[in-house]
Amino acid sequence: MSDVRHVLVLPDRDSAEAVAEELPDRFRVAEEPQIVRDALAGEDDAEDAQWLVVVEDPAERLDSAALDAFAAEYEGWLETP
Repeated sequence: MSDVRHVLVLPDRDSAEAVAEELPDRFRVAEEPQIVRDALAGEDDAEDAQWLVVVEDPAERLDSAALDAFAAEYEGWLETP
């Protein structure tokens, strides 16, 4: 089993929550995506944070381009390794 994960970067918490809620139905992911606040270096204010949605993909079946396009619908992007 692989340890592949995809990280979608979103501009705010609402967008991250919407993406995490829609991901299982849209991409048929088995595990619930994790939402993580990623504060920018030196920033304490939540307004200056990016929000990450982490998707585990042990079977390596998710299409990166489709995930990137999906994140773009919410003004985000797929972080590339």
